[in-house]
Amino acid sequence: MNFSGCYTAMVTPFVNGEVDYATMEKLIEMQIAGNVAGLVPVGTTGESPSLGYEDHMKVIEFVVKQVAGRCQVIAGTGANSTEEAVMLTKQAKDLGADASLQVTPYYNKPSQEGLYRHFLTVAEEVDLPVVLYNVPGRSGVPISIETVKRLSAHKNIQAIKEAAGSVDRVSQVLNACDITVLSGDDALTVPMMSVGATGVISVASNVIPAEMTELCDLANAGDFVKALEIHRKYYDFFNDEFIETNPIPIKAAMAMKGLLKEEYRLPMCEIADDNRAVLKATMERCGIL
Repeated sequence: MNFSGCYTAMVTPFVNGEVDYATMEKLIEMQIAGNVAGLVPVGTTGESPSLGYEDHMKVIEFVVKQVAGRCQVIAGTGANSTEEAVMLTKQAKDLGADASLQVTPYYNKPSQEGLYRHFLTVAEEVDLPVVLYNVPGRSGVPISIETVKRLSAHKNIQAIKEAAGSVDRVSQVLNACDITVLSGDDALTVPMMSVGATGVISVASNVIPAEMTELCDLANAGDFVKALEIHRKYYDFFNDEFIETNPIPIKAAMAMKGLLKEEYRLPMCEIADDNRAVLKATMERCGIL
């Protein structure tokens, strides 16, 4: 499977505590109109820890059906239990997802050998392309370069989302093995692509899908001068979308744009008033509002 371009880490819209599928349909159509390479439902940005099993699978099913093959769907099916990750991934495959996003098991802090066995089990149990998700700031444990190298030998483990805040990691991974690297940070997309990443799993593209798609297309074409212009235009937004824990700011930003109702599931809650003011000012300065 070819992983290249802008993939949107989709938010999950809610209304009165329930998943708002009418709004989700509109958001999907907005993303496809922006020519994104793919959608990534029920990842971190989709508040996956707050979605029960039934909602989790319904969201994946809805996204796959609504997309109808017009772009790739990488379903968030990771878990800190290997058994659960396998089960979710099997269900996602049955629902028609193109690939799975497998986050590093969180909270239980496995060893590198444990990580290797966890990801390998998912890849062996389910014949579906796997995108590893290295995000030690949330999971507590990084996937070492050696572990990535070992895992890349399996045919189903085809890409890695790098969200550790390190451009160096891209070079280290690509020098160690043959695997596709996607940026996990909007602000590092251009730097990471300059050393070999092929795209981004983006939070910002929930609001600016066409712009993030253009940034990736330019970088993949080697036109880093123009890609950098887009990067600089939206750089402050890339930073302020993390002024509080993701996805709180991006949902607030989308609500300001009239794209959804600003609603979360606990323990996520609305953005603080002072941070809302900062985010709004940044969006106005960047031309988003």
